[in-house]
Amino acid sequence: MAIQISALRTASLLTGVVLSIGAAMASPAPAYPGNAAVLFEEAMVGRAGADAQVASDSQRQVVAYPTRLAAGTIVIDTANTRLYYVLGDGKAIRYGIGVGREGFTWSGAQAVTRKAEWPDWTPPQEMIERQPYLPRWMAGGESNPLGARAIYLGNTVYRIHGTNMPATIGQKVSSGCIRMLNADVIDLYARVDIGTKIVVLPNTNIVAAIAR
Repeated sequence: MAIQISALRTASLLTGVVLSIGAAMASPAPAYPGNAAVLFEEAMVGRAGADAQVASDSQRQVVAYPTRLAAGTIVIDTANTRLYYVLGDGKAIRYGIGVGREGFTWSGAQAVTRKAEWPDWTPPQEMIERQPYLPRWMAGGESNPLGARAIYLGNTVYRIHGTNMPATIGQKVSSGCIRMLNADVIDLYARVDIGTKIVVLPNTNIVAAIAR
């Protein structure tokens, strides 16, 4: 789950320029790599091909995903609560996810900088101020809100992680982190290496509003 707010970023697909449109991350998150706009464009090609494949459930499955992104890239489609692990040859593994609630969504291009199994959780002061009932520290385990695995994104406070609340998959409820079923995050964790590219797509409704 996201534990802190930093600079909200989205991309204008019409201009190919990454636009800053709000406040959601506490410290700047360097884009990875420098051609983030190109990554967005290429990821959106795959999204268009995958839209017809989206089922009513969030079960992990291989779907059609035409894209120029390299195999091994992760694409997070926040608007549709889906994560795609690109396999290549026009295919990807699609996972259902939980994403940030309104005001806590973000987009950008990052890389995996750390991985952890059954991670501990230490909520930052900002989150405790919003939710003073939270514990100051929680050991990793089945009751931990970070679940079975955590994949850390760049220098941000955001993670892809498991959850002990499976009903939140497919929902927009977090503070910006990406939630997965524990079985799914374990599967993804095994496929991901340090340095893996992560592309978080902008909310296309917001992009359209900016264009107008």
